[in-house]
Amino acid sequence: MQPLGPRSAILVILNEHRQLSAIIEGMLRFTRLLETGSKAPGLMVFRAMLYYIREYPEQVHHRKEDRYLFARLRARTDEFDDVLDELEAQHAEGDARVRDLEHALTRYELKGESAFAALRALVQEYAEFCLRHRSLEEEVILPAARRLLTTDDWAEIDAVFGVNRDPFDGVKLEEDLGKLFSMIVKAIPDANN
Repeated sequence: MQPLGPRSAILVILNEHRQLSAIIEGMLRFTRLLETGSKAPGLMVFRAMLYYIREYPEQVHHRKEDRYLFARLRARTDEFDDVLDELEAQHAEGDARVRDLEHALTRYELKGESAFAALRALVQEYAEFCLRHRSLEEEVILPAARRLLTTDDWAEIDAVFGVNRDPFDGVKLEEDLGKLFSMIVKAIPDANN
């Protein structure tokens, strides 16, 4: 992999935020299709969305933010400690919310229509939660990091965000999850169709 340039981690973070947003939009469209009785992809596609979220944003992206970006910012100033505390708590909460979505999907698979309202509500709440979280990172933390972090800080952060590898076997995780992302996005009909 070609080394990233200065502050490339910001581009990676923003791209990963866009990808997560696309998956969440797919979840919202999926539930709208179910709600209206329109033809929706099989529930395995919804499971794939949750798998993608669990494996990439929850296991890779958030951990790197906490360990590298947030830690470096904390080392430079305490001005953003409350915001960083909130974001780290939201990272933990996001994992719990994904688990709740997985359980709601399973209940829907088992119980059918009677469990749909709960699934739809959790998807909507998750979408709103992620939007608030992403906005806080993009509007407060990334500008602060641009302003306060040193060249050495960025060298480490850029290197870490430039390589996403499976921690268990060293195989590139990014390629497999990229394929999964493409499959998910293609499987959900556009809202205009």
